[in-house]
Amino acid sequence: MNFLETFKLALKNIASSKMRSFLTMLGIIIGVCAVIVIVGLGNGMSNYIQDSFADIGTNMLQVQVMGRGTSRRAPEEDMYAIMDANPDCLDQLSPLVSMYEPVKVGSETYKRTSVAGVSEDYFAMLGYGVEQGRGLEYMDVVNRSNICVVGKYVSDTYYGGAAVGESIKVGSTRLEIVGVLEQDAEEMEEGGNDDYVYLPYSTASRVSHTGTFGSYAVTVHTEEQAAQGKKAIEDGLYKIYGDTNAYAVVSVVELIDIMTSMVNTVMVVLTIIAAISLVVGGIGIMNIMLVSVTERTREIGIRKALGAREGTILQQFVIEAATTSAIGGVIGIGLGYVLSAVATQLIAMLMQESMTVTPSSAAVLTAFGVSAGIGVLFGYLPARKAARLNPIEALRYD
Repeated sequence: MNFLETFKLALKNIASSKMRSFLTMLGIIIGVCAVIVIVGLGNGMSNYIQDSFADIGTNMLQVQVMGRGTSRRAPEEDMYAIMDANPDCLDQLSPLVSMYEPVKVGSETYKRTSVAGVSEDYFAMLGYGVEQGRGLEYMDVVNRSNICVVGKYVSDTYYGGAAVGESIKVGSTRLEIVGVLEQDAEEMEEGGNDDYVYLPYSTASRVSHTGTFGSYAVTVHTEEQAAQGKKAIEDGLYKIYGDTNAYAVVSVVELIDIMTSMVNTVMVVLTIIAAISLVVGGIGIMNIMLVSVTERTREIGIRKALGAREGTILQQFVIEAATTSAIGGVIGIGLGYVLSAVATQLIAMLMQESMTVTPSSAAVLTAFGVSAGIGVLFGYLPARKAARLNPIEALRYD
């Protein structure tokens, strides 16, 4: 009996007891499905992290200067000096002033609209385009001008799309709107990336009574220079403070790597837990094959009496166990893709975030291979028992 005939016989035996075969496959189905969905979630989270940080820019460095005790923080002149000393790797700089004053348009107050003080280079650093009017300019910073640039949500929602030339209040300070940025997010919403007011950092420092400040955004020329740029800034700040605890420099690339590593670690642990059900499924296959050997003892005896060798009987039962497990793997793969699509929709609906659960082809092939391998592994013991049956005793079996 060749392999094809043995495979057809295995399919026939599986089909003869559909419910029992399905219950036997259930552990494999659940295990393969769980592995595919978990790997898909891991891939989706990694892609989501990378896409989220891409808005900031993978060539971006975040600098936080705490100073030493009550001593001054590094003024922007020191940071610009560090930039000038390292033109080969450092590209652009923007001080950052976060403001928590409410935004007022007419008599309405909007607490979810974000306000930040930045430099004239900030929009170029993040790739923001100006749709109407102009962006911030160097003289706006020098003169501490009471002007601002707003996001498209602010312009469309509060000014009917014609914000340039209008005024807006941040706290008690009235600012003239000189520009509107292009839409950044796919869908504009309150509190989102387009619900922003940007003013010169010098003005923001005056309005918020910050004085000197310690947050900066720095870009390097290329992503590959992130480590070099980080070291240049750290060396420059160390010369000022002589204390590594006085500042912190983090690259966006490092943040992505750290978060991706954390996600991967969690996904590996969950995948191992899910894979336990594959072992449980294998035990179920072994159990049902042992029962099958007992039920088909007379059949085995007849085949051996007609000249079937032990290797042929062994092959028949191993192939049947592997086929049962492989079919369960195929069903699990299909169910995994369906649940991945459902999970994508649920995440979008419940979390209002766009994250695609994307199973990888490597995970699918591995899950299928493992499922078939488990069938062979756990089917071997019952197959060996069947192959070693004494034909005379088997023919006497009732």
